[in-house]
Amino acid sequence: SRAAAPPGPPVYVDLAYVPGSWSARTVDEEFFRRVRSLCYVVSGDDHLKEGVMRGILDALLAGKHQWGSDIQVTLIPTFDSLVMHEWYQETHERQQELGITVLGSNSTVAMQDETFPACKVEF
Repeated sequence: SRAAAPPGPPVYVDLAYVPGSWSARTVDEEFFRRVRSLCYVVSGDDHLKEGVMRGILDALLAGKHQWGSDIQVTLIPTFDSLVMHEWYQETHERQQELGITVLGSNSTVAMQDETFPACKVEF
């Protein structure tokens, strides 16, 4: 079990990485209620995150609903995921109501011997 977060005001940041690997299991509604970011990066294309991805994405909707403000949020996935696609389709209307944009990208970057998807984020 994990300890409850101490009471306190939310933290506002421009960019937040959603924890990956085993830490992804700790991302819940409270995380998104307390860590309020203009952009959330969801990285870590691994089987552990895929198993909890829907819960993380639903927690974003629930946490953002509690903000009570019109702050626009951008969700930036760094990998392709069937769970992400399904969530996007099923909750698109709710995302719009809450001011959440999912940033998709068909761009690729080639570095040395690797090619991988990428997107540019500007503030």
